[in-house]
Amino acid sequence: ILPFASVNQILLLLLVLTVCAILYNKVHKVPSSLKNETVDLESPEEMEEEIPVVICAAAGRMGAAIAAISSIYSNSEANVLFYVVGLKNSIPHIRKWIENSKLKEIKFKIVEFNPMVLKGKIRQDASRPELLQPLNFVRFYLPLLIQKHEKVIYLDDDVIVQGDIQELYDTKLAPGHAAAFSDDCDLPSTHEMVRSVGMQNTYMGFLDYRKQAIRDLGISPSTCSFNPGVIVANMTEWKHQRITKQLEKWMQRNVEENLYSSTLGGGVATSPMLIVFYGKHSTINPMWHIRHLGWSPDTRYSEHFLQEAKLLHWNGRYKPWDYPSVHTDLWENWFIPDPSGKFKLTHPES
Repeated sequence: ILPFASVNQILLLLLVLTVCAILYNKVHKVPSSLKNETVDLESPEEMEEEIPVVICAAAGRMGAAIAAISSIYSNSEANVLFYVVGLKNSIPHIRKWIENSKLKEIKFKIVEFNPMVLKGKIRQDASRPELLQPLNFVRFYLPLLIQKHEKVIYLDDDVIVQGDIQELYDTKLAPGHAAAFSDDCDLPSTHEMVRSVGMQNTYMGFLDYRKQAIRDLGISPSTCSFNPGVIVANMTEWKHQRITKQLEKWMQRNVEENLYSSTLGGGVATSPMLIVFYGKHSTINPMWHIRHLGWSPDTRYSEHFLQEAKLLHWNGRYKPWDYPSVHTDLWENWFIPDPSGKFKLTHPES
């Protein structure tokens, strides 16, 4: 049996050894972990800003979203994160299409949009039922769908991006502005197209000025409209100004008073945005939104002008995956066939 003093000496020795081991670890291990941390912080990949791009994938026109994503991915080295928004029943299809094509390399998140948020907020309009599809209103709810980003790009699915999306993302928003759009009167080259296809490019084409609620806004009917198919949005300002609530208010007023659904523009998603953002939006470089390509199956832009364009938009009835339509070759350059074979291009019979 060890004497009591010997036990104490052994315990003291063990304590000293433990303290020495802890000190050794602190001295020798900390610099190593600090070194690793520094490498992570200085890594260009980690520091590169993420560009969130929101695109909807609607059943029946999923090929549009695929072509848009393909064009963005192919024309930019930027760190793009695609938010692909769909309804519950169409999500497996779009996921399979992306994962079984060359787009499997992209960074993306699938987001389900719940159409119940629109209950009681949409007035039925038989003249353009396709404009009442729930995904047309995704742009109203950007902060609810996209949580972690300060700045977001929203694009309609019927676009092709020919420039570097970084340029669009770098669009400057004025202080206090929640969004930037392209004004419909901004580019002289498009004025002839607008006239020839009877496009509306003023507020009169979207709002019913016979209604007192519209006249009370004090907006001149000849004010130039803007197109919300391409949006650069500041999420902090959007939330601060409660933009979504304002848009919902005008949707509900339209259900009660029919303020815009049956007007010439047919813009059930455009009209509330024209009201809420009147005089409070920044502008996008006009070459980043060349539109009206879907307004006529006959009227065409010059090929040289379209080559210079950064973004092409087939807004209107005549879509490039359908027939008839114009400038379909520019769209089909970026289309990726559906691995499941469900989505097919419509071509004229030869």
